[in-house]
Amino acid sequence: MENYTFRLPDVGEGVAEAEIVAWHVKIGDLIDEDQLMVDVMTDKATVEMTTPVAGRVIALHGEIGQRMPVGSVLIELDTNQNGLAPETAKAPPKEAPASKSVVAAPVAAAPVKSTSPAAPAKSEPARFAATRAPGDLPLAAPATRRRAYELGLPLQFVPGTGPGGRITAEDLNAYVAGTPAGASVQHHHAKREGITETRIVGLRRKIAENMQVSKRRIPHFTYVEEFDLTELGRLRREVNAEGRMDRPKLTLLPFFMRALVSLVADFPQVNARYDDETSILRTYEGLHIGIATQTPGGLMVPVVHHVEALGLFECASELARVTKAAREGKATRDELTGSTITLTSLGALGGVSATPVINYPEVAIIGPNKLVERPVVLNGQVAVRTMMNLSASFDHRIVDGYDAARFIQALKRLIEQPALLFMDRA
Repeated sequence: MENYTFRLPDVGEGVAEAEIVAWHVKIGDLIDEDQLMVDVMTDKATVEMTTPVAGRVIALHGEIGQRMPVGSVLIELDTNQNGLAPETAKAPPKEAPASKSVVAAPVAAAPVKSTSPAAPAKSEPARFAATRAPGDLPLAAPATRRRAYELGLPLQFVPGTGPGGRITAEDLNAYVAGTPAGASVQHHHAKREGITETRIVGLRRKIAENMQVSKRRIPHFTYVEEFDLTELGRLRREVNAEGRMDRPKLTLLPFFMRALVSLVADFPQVNARYDDETSILRTYEGLHIGIATQTPGGLMVPVVHHVEALGLFECASELARVTKAAREGKATRDELTGSTITLTSLGALGGVSATPVINYPEVAIIGPNKLVERPVVLNGQVAVRTMMNLSASFDHRIVDGYDAARFIQALKRLIEQPALLFMDRA
């Protein structure tokens, strides 16, 4: 038997460790050269690891959610043509999935244990037994897959009662409740006493850690102002009504991006990153805007670089491109790093106001909220206008309240009078 040991390689940029987020092979598998074996997550991106040799898997090291240092052994292969009989291999890690379809990177969470006093203990293992042969992909609608991601449930273990074994929303609900799909419920108001414990791993854990660092290390100061977007809304509708195929539809965010370009020269302290360990503030001439984006695995911040060099429609195209890449898990490391200020928006779910959390180590984040039509007093007359609150948070160590207010008022002027966005500044 000839053994080959695959170790976690150095992926660059000073990364000392990576977290295992998905196994794509199991002990006993015969794999080909360049076949995908495992996904690991670094500080910013999920990296797919492939094998440089062919062979049979004889050992896997590390569980999903475990952080492994660079150079540590991940996989052992028998490269002999005869291979190693599966029954003589070591037992796999207890959380390694049964097939490559169980966990897709990025991973939000991995279920650990579910207990319910009302259910017999002996029925619990059956819920987590695989319901299809290894290698069979579970069939489910995108909405069902998204809900499974949010719940941290591998669809491989959910029985499907739809056509061809498709997993329906009712199947997922029944699995979460611990009852067979289609089973009758005798008491509609019965007590629910089950507890589900979920280990937070992968992207969801990285999000939690980043939020914790931001709130612990940055003294946030939030400023909320009311914007009148009536004129901007009219301009946007007129431009989009042209329906030209050579340019994208405009949302509000490209206008905010161009407004920030006009302002950062006068307010360089908001287009900055603060290294609080060395007490160095780095202000940037180029504007690199992070776009807070919800993905199936959690919140990510892809970056539109050098916005100062982009026109309005180019901003819209780049924004759509990087956010799509993030949602599909295809964003590169460069597309997920280097932001100097962040825009965050929940669109119609934006609410009245918010207290956005700064994307550490930046010093400012801008959050447009929901658009509403309501009566306002304008030039002594009551008129129906399209209004929106804008919430912005600043690092109070770097940006004084007075400067933050001046910055938002200057932004308000540009957004409320959008013609100013297209005027060259002297």
